[in-house]
Amino acid sequence: MDRHRTRATLLSILSLGLGQIYNRQYVKGAIFLLVEVLGIAYFINYLSFAFWGIITLGETPTGFVKVKSASGMMVSKLVQGDHSIIIMIQSLITLLFLVLFIIAYIMNIKDANRIGGLRDSGHKPNNFKQSVRYILDYKFAQVFLVLPAMGILFFTIMPIIFMIMLAFTNYSAPDHIPPAKLVNWVGFETFTNLVALGTWSHTFYGVLTWTIIWAILSTVTTYFGGMLVALLVNQQGIKFKGLWRTILIIPYAIPQLISLLVMKNLFNGQFGPINQYFGYFGLSGLPWLTDPFWAKVTVIVVNMWVGIPVSMLLIMGVLTTIPKDMYEAAEVDGATGFQKFKIVTLPMILFTTAPTLITQFAGNINNFNAIFLLTAGNPVNGDYQYAGSTDLLVTWLYKLTLDQNKNNMASAVGIIIFVIVASFSIYNYRRTRSFKEEDMIQ
Repeated sequence: MDRHRTRATLLSILSLGLGQIYNRQYVKGAIFLLVEVLGIAYFINYLSFAFWGIITLGETPTGFVKVKSASGMMVSKLVQGDHSIIIMIQSLITLLFLVLFIIAYIMNIKDANRIGGLRDSGHKPNNFKQSVRYILDYKFAQVFLVLPAMGILFFTIMPIIFMIMLAFTNYSAPDHIPPAKLVNWVGFETFTNLVALGTWSHTFYGVLTWTIIWAILSTVTTYFGGMLVALLVNQQGIKFKGLWRTILIIPYAIPQLISLLVMKNLFNGQFGPINQYFGYFGLSGLPWLTDPFWAKVTVIVVNMWVGIPVSMLLIMGVLTTIPKDMYEAAEVDGATGFQKFKIVTLPMILFTTAPTLITQFAGNINNFNAIFLLTAGNPVNGDYQYAGSTDLLVTWLYKLTLDQNKNNMASAVGIIIFVIVASFSIYNYRRTRSFKEEDMIQ
């Protein structure tokens, strides 16, 4: 017979805490009841507004209306209307609280059902003190993870949801910027314009292509450049290894902001010292930052200067973990230096650093600093919509948001960046040997 289980479950469905009180867990039941009272009090005030707000995004714009003054004259008065974006945020917060309340409701039903089942089998339910002891002994980690999980929900996941929602609105200048104008839902129109409308799609595909090329070249050059330097420094017979390491690590020790701004001046086509050195040898200078092709070459070269020390340090650490007997066995088999590198060194480095390599690739897709501080996305490209020749998707997104107020288009670009980075990273993590054979190196 499941008499207690059935009654406790039905009572918990009827109201939070009733099932626990029926199971003689009075303190726990009182806590659940308090949650229900607070939840109902909150939702009575805000839930209907949240549904109205998330559906309409406001109905009355801010504007001037004619009112009669104290002297009887008709004057214009500013009347505050609905702010669509604030309404969207407030509604989203309320709906997230509703989701949490539903989760608490489901937990309440499951708990009452489980305790009722224990009573049916002849067990005595824990009192409040025993329940607290059980949590401290067996559920401590889960309980204390609730607080950071709540922080992640409201400070990480909620902004992401908000950004996704913006992509399905017409939140952009000049016609839909609150509070003077309302924002409306437009469905997939923004995405359609981005990939199919000529004025936007030409820019999108051009910037996307350069972003992929940039990510590949910047990752490959810094990774293999760092590997080459690390191997050279670790060669037998190299003297003053500590000095070489110190010199080569200096670019990494200096803040990237300073390095990039200094490089920007060094590569100045008119006044920069590099072109002046060219002039000493009778050579004409190059348009490093003003020509689309040379600007792309420049940002990749400068990124190597900043990125190679990072890879060098990483690979130096890996080299110290390779067992010496592997090289000795290769020498016994008559392997040359290149063969030892190909058979022993390279596979071990790739195996160990593959996850970092994937992270670097994903990071280079969003490498805002290198582009924005060096070229600010320039030189200007007349065929592009609010983007320059060296703009990545992330710097274009920045310009669309802060310079042009095309917030809906920027949100769509942000979603596409997220999809690209997440898809590539997940696919590679699942396919990389480092994760398939993670216990190969102990």
